Amino acid sequence: MPPVFPASPSSRDSVAAVLRAAGCVFAEDEAELILATARTPEELAALVDRRVAGLPLELVLGWAEFHGLRIAVEPGVFVPRRRTEFLVEQALAQSPEAAVVVDLCCGSGAVGAALSAALGGVELHAADIDPAAVRCARRNVAAVGGRVHAGDLFDALPGALRGRVDILAANVPYVPSDEVGLLPAEARDHEPLVALDGGVDGLDVLRRVAAGAAGWLAPGGCVLVETSERQAPTAVDAFRRGGLTTRLAVSEERYATVVIGVRP
Repeated sequence: MPPVFPASPSSRDSVAAVLRAAGCVFAEDEAELILATARTPEELAALVDRRVAGLPLELVLGWAEFHGLRIAVEPGVFVPRRRTEFLVEQALAQSPEAAVVVDLCCGSGAVGAALSAALGGVELHAADIDPAAVRCARRNVAAVGGRVHAGDLFDALPGALRGRVDILAANVPYVPSDEVGLLPAEARDHEPLVALDGGVDGLDVLRRVAAGAAGWLAPGGCVLVETSERQAPTAVDAFRRGGLTTRLAVSEERYATVVIGVRP
């Protein structure tokens, strides 16, 4: 919604100057987005104050851009990363005719919403163990006709999905426990630990997904998980141990590494 007060060049410059002084690298771009969101001068001041205090821009705005969509986000929920668009693209390339899609560890539901928007008319299910994520995901997934379930990985899913899933996207936490403290403050201070901490080597949740995925996939169905370049060999091995035909997809431009497993 455009602002209901004049957003003059001088106001853009002044907002950008405040953001730049607070250390925002893309101050001019952020100023434009904040001005476009604020409906009154008072709201503008409040939004700028929140950003200066260190709240991630997406939480200040209430949305994040992801694969051409505006995904609603709220405090305490993992903010979707633009690099994860690579996972979405790989899923679409692997299974362009998918009819049943599951977004596991869904957070805001961004991956599921993007896949549904691209494929059109799919049966979409999303799940997360975090109540805040489930609540937020329902805002995004319901908009594309999907359902969101609360629970731990596959335990959250309806049993009727077994053997039917064409795309299983699982954006699992994969930061090693002793490296969480090294994350940027925007993630470390504002996102839930359960969405970041992947255990001692970062792959605890990935191993569980790899071990259980085959039983939920349709023949030829695929499971995709984002990981790091360093963790990729161990992740690939976990997928193969799960009975999946496995390959690795890498985007150097986006610093994205995705493990893809296909049920034979």
